[in-house]
Amino acid sequence: CYSYTKETAKIFLDMGFYFGIGGVLTFKNAKKLKEAVEYIPMDRIVLETDCPYMAPEPHRGTRNDSRNIPYVIAKIAEIKGVSEEEVEQTTRESAFALFTKVPR
Repeated sequence: CYSYTKETAKIFLDMGFYFGIGGVLTFKNAKKLKEAVEYIPMDRIVLETDCPYMAPEPHRGTRNDSRNIPYVIAKIAEIKGVSEEEVEQTTRESAFALFTKVPR
């Protein structure tokens, strides 16, 4: 559940990491994370719930689960200036790429 700055994201990008983005992105006080998501390439983002914690707005404080992913998708789409469908497709492809990589 990435929640650091854009500067830290650059370090992790250089190391080849992917970024799990969850409900924290929808919080009003998540300015640094929103800046990081704006910076991180879409093909390096995967979606996560951090279940059972960190439900997105408007469900903050309740048990989190995968039904809340659309709120994260909507926020990423808003930040990136793309459609929710593009976020869905790209993050799905990123997850497949991440989980099918063969260790070297």
